[in-house]
Amino acid sequence: MLNIKFETIDEYLSYFPKETQFILNGLRKIIRNAAPKAEEKISYNIPAFFQDGVLVYFAANKNHIGFYPTPSGVKAFEKEITKYNSSKGAIQFPIDKPLPAKLITQIVRFRLQENLNKSKKRK
Repeated sequence: MLNIKFETIDEYLSYFPKETQFILNGLRKIIRNAAPKAEEKISYNIPAFFQDGVLVYFAANKNHIGFYPTPSGVKAFEKEITKYNSSKGAIQFPIDKPLPAKLITQIVRFRLQENLNKSKKRK
């Protein structure tokens, strides 16, 4: 990973070429629209959204945008993400294709509900 310590998502985005910044800002907007009360942070030196715990992380890579909705977010949408490379906690969206906004929205809302349910159980 990068040898730079980022403090804000804007700082992280500014590190990348304009084309990548455009894609990352689009992803940020999709997440923000799906979880308008979520707090933006840098965690593990990449952008993250938190509400009652971590919702999702994302990061730029050479050939893809990494979207990290935690293992439960990947598992819940395993049928919908079959056309993307994925692993236990990550989905890779090709950098040269449009982001699947509807899918990302569904995953973020799933994670938001999951966190709210966990938060209620703790109280």
